[in-house]
Amino acid sequence: MMQISAMIRTLHRMPAVAAGALSPDNLKGMETTAEGGTVMSTLAGMPLRSAIASVDDYLMNLAVVEDLCSHVLP
Repeated sequence: MMQISAMIRTLHRMPAVAAGALSPDNLKGMETTAEGGTVMSTLAGMPLRSAIASVDDYLMNLAVVEDLCSHVLP
């Protein structure tokens, strides 16, 4: 079975807040951290279908975090 590893790095005005909001949804093999002005999420050793579903969920959650931050921060 194919195993997938990936990294998603996005820029944020408040990366610690964004990472804190995203990390509770991490599955086994996922890690989300704030580094400088970015949020970095890594996926390691997941089957392809699980990786696709996890990235899809992560991107949806990221959109919600971005939307909320845009209303809180000027």
